[in-house]
Amino acid sequence: MERKLIRSGNGWALFINSTILKLLKIDPEKDKVEYIVENDVLKIKKAQTED
Repeated sequence: MERKLIRSGNGWALFINSTILKLLKIDPEKDKVEYIVENDVLKIKKAQTED
């Protein structure tokens, strides 16, 4: 799936559709995400909670 980046303030934003969020079990209202760049690949995952 290809997506365009959207200008947001001084940076750029990537919109993630609700289907992808559901697959990753991410609730955008309360969860945080972690992103990592490895070998020119951006990886996004649900951040671990500090319980």
